[in-house]
This record gives sequence, C-alpha cells and structure tokens, in this order.
Amino acid sequence: MRQLTALDAQFLSTESATTAAHVAGVAVLDAPVTRAQLIDLIRARLHLAPPLRMRLADVPFGLDRPYWVDDPSFDVADHVHESTVHGPDDLARHVGRLHARRLDRKRPLWEMHLIHGIGEDRVAVYSKVHHAAIDGVSGVELLAAFLDFSPEPRPVPAAPPAVPVQAPDPVDMLADAFRRGLRQPMASLRSLGRAFADLDAIPVIATLPGARQIARATRSFRGHRPVPDLPSLAAPRTPLNGTISSRRSFAYGSVALDDLKHIAGTFGMSVNDVVMTVCASALRAWLADRGRLPAQPLVAAVPVSVRTGRDGDSIGNQISAMITPLATDVADPKARLAAVRATMMAAKRRFAVSRTTWLHDLCSALPAPLAGLTPAVFRLTGLVTPGVNLIISNVPGPQSPLYLAGARLLAYYPMSVLTDVTGALSITCISYDGSLDFGIVACPTRVPDIWQMMAHIHDATTELTKLADAELR
Repeated sequence: MRQLTALDAQFLSTESATTAAHVAGVAVLDAPVTRAQLIDLIRARLHLAPPLRMRLADVPFGLDRPYWVDDPSFDVADHVHESTVHGPDDLARHVGRLHARRLDRKRPLWEMHLIHGIGEDRVAVYSKVHHAAIDGVSGVELLAAFLDFSPEPRPVPAAPPAVPVQAPDPVDMLADAFRRGLRQPMASLRSLGRAFADLDAIPVIATLPGARQIARATRSFRGHRPVPDLPSLAAPRTPLNGTISSRRSFAYGSVALDDLKHIAGTFGMSVNDVVMTVCASALRAWLADRGRLPAQPLVAAVPVSVRTGRDGDSIGNQISAMITPLATDVADPKARLAAVRATMMAAKRRFAVSRTTWLHDLCSALPAPLAGLTPAVFRLTGLVTPGVNLIISNVPGPQSPLYLAGARLLAYYPMSVLTDVTGALSITCISYDGSLDFGIVACPTRVPDIWQMMAHIHDATTELTKLADAELR
C-alpha cells in the first residue's frame, strides 16, 4: 500500500471543470493494429506497468491524501477504446476532444484509444495516464514496457506471484490522518523553511519585493553553497495567459534531430538549448503576427526529472522545474541563440547546486483537507498575474526504431497539461529515431490557430539551420 505524495495529490487537486491533469501522447503506427491485439499485449505485460492496474482509495472526508491500491474488478478491455476519423486533420480535432476529458477516478487512471482513418494504412494510438501516477520520464518508461525493438514481440517472463494491494481500513486511514494532522503544522513550517531558500526561483513569489534577499539570507543561514542569481522571472501578460476554458486543441509535427544537433554543434550549446530557442522564436513570431509581442521576455517552466531509479519509483512524480526567460524580446536570431544559451546555463547551474524540491515543499506545506482550494487559487492567480507564460518540456527518447504489436512506431507526439497558472499553451517534445516529435496543446479560446504555432516551429528550425550553415562558410 502506497500513499500519494503531496506533489502527486496536488495533480489531483489541480483538476477542475476547466483543467484535466493527465499526460498523454499520440503514437502513429505504419500498419493496422486491432483493439484485440492491444488488449492482449497489455494483459501480457501488465506486471511491467504497475500504475495501470491501480486505483485511488480515498480517505474519508478528504482528511488525508489518497492511497494507491489494486483494483479487484480491473479489466484491460474497459480502458481500451476504438474510433475512426477522417484524415490527419480530423485526428488532431479528435485527439483534442479526448484530451479535454477527465479520467474516471473510480477506476485505474488511464485510457487508450485506437484511432483508424488517418490514411496510408496507418493507425494512431492516443493514450493518457493521470499526472498523479506518472511524470514525463516515467511515462516514457511505462510506454516502453509495451514496445519492442523488432516486429517480433520479445519474450516477457510471466508475472511473478503477488499479493494484491488492498485498500486500508477506513478507520485506520482516519487514525493515520489524525496523527498526520497533529504533525502537519510542524511539517508545514519545515517545508516552508526549505522553500524559502528558493523564493527567487518560484513563479510569482520571485517577483515579490524582498524575495531575492530572503532567499539569499536563508541559504546563508543554512550554510548552502552560493548559487548564481537568476534573471527576472516576471512573466508578461500575453494572449496565452488568463483563465482557460475546458476545451483543448492539438497540433503536432516533427523536425530533424540532425538539424538541431548541427545548430548545437556550430554554436557550442546543447540540443535542449536549441529546442528552447526554436520555441522562443516560434512564440515571438506568433505574438508579433498579432501585434502582442511584449517588450520583456516570456517566462517558461521547464520540468526536470529528479528520478533516482530506486525500487518503488515506477508510480508517482519525481520532478522539479526550472523557471527561465525565453529571449522572445531579442530580434536577431543569432543573438537570441546566445541569450537563450546564457539564461539556460544560469538556470542549470542554479538547479545543480540548489535544492530541487521546492515544488514538493510547497505542496507539502498545504494540509490535505485544504487541497480542494487549489483550483480557486489557480483561477484567481490566472486572473491577476501569469505564473509563467507556458510549459516547455523536452524528453529524451530512443534513437532506434520501435514496434507496437508488430507495427513500426513512426512518431510519438507527447501532450501535457494546461492550467490557469501555467498558461493556455504547452509545448512538449520527445526525440525518437532521428526526429524531434512535437505535441502542442492549447486552449482554443486563447490560441485559436494552434497549427500556426507548429508552422512557426518549422520556420524557426529552418532559420537557425541556415544560420548555422552560414556560420560554417
């Protein structure tokens, strides 16, 4: 029996009528696959993916965080669905609708949708798992459990005998909740004390008067190593920010990984820095088209895995976040590359020597019975000031071809979460087999032309590739 961490539970609390807190992805396969094949595959390898068979056991009256337990009535077939669309454009619309729907908390928190009709004898598989159960890296690991390196499925040992994880007795849960409630005030003070050392790296809080001075004093008092100062993290208000609706739109596409490596090698930076520059360039172009480009740079939250690989890490979140400006205010593309490289380098140095748990610390400081206030707080914050302008996530993936139920995986377009605090747009990408596959999720009331953002990503990649070519001549 495992209780959700404060951070895991926060992803549950974040959900509202306008926010669905699951991570997802669209796999495009080069050959037809049947629903029966997918069901058989998942059943045979279910023991390799523990989050798929577990559901939530709530503590009475919401007095404590829920527990993960095995679902005694679990059937894979209840989670695998099938539909047909009318071409690639309709695929994006259909996936947007699926992504907007929240998962049923009475069952294990995942779904898979086999989608026909995308053309060329191909099929797509849209899958989603609640963010309370996985983060980006563990999501890739979970997906890998069902993939093979050849069309012939690899032999997988049968599941070892296991005792099902039962739901705790309600009286025991209440007793534990009471004991934890007694300790909560001191636990909250300890969590806030740890978070004070990173006040200058936390969205919104970092912009308050004195935040930087308090953070420095806290780090000095605790004997922490000196850390680099971060640039201003005040996110400007843009069309991407404010309250969002319950609707979601989706766009996808790929760029050549070799082009990004070429740019990175030419200008002496990492591929991830190039990805951030591409996104900054695309955002600058999109905002300029609308006459809404702010004078100061946009601010992005960049999720970072702090996963250790220890046993028991297969379910739940082990992430933090770097908050960084994006140099959208820099007009010259070469200067923009240099600016992104400098800000990312400062953020990475800060992240490497400072605490990586401020996200968890802030969640831990909030007593479980008050977690239900999160959507209202997020809504109010979104109305008053942007926390960040958007989330950008780049997940490393395999560079060898993979297969699902015998069909080759051509591309995988990852998808993330939108909230009132983090903005109406998220850009997620994963490297796979020579490409960087982008999945863009937006609230259509704020970003009505999401495909234009994908077009700007392609244009930005082309622009930077030509710049690298010219640099070498």
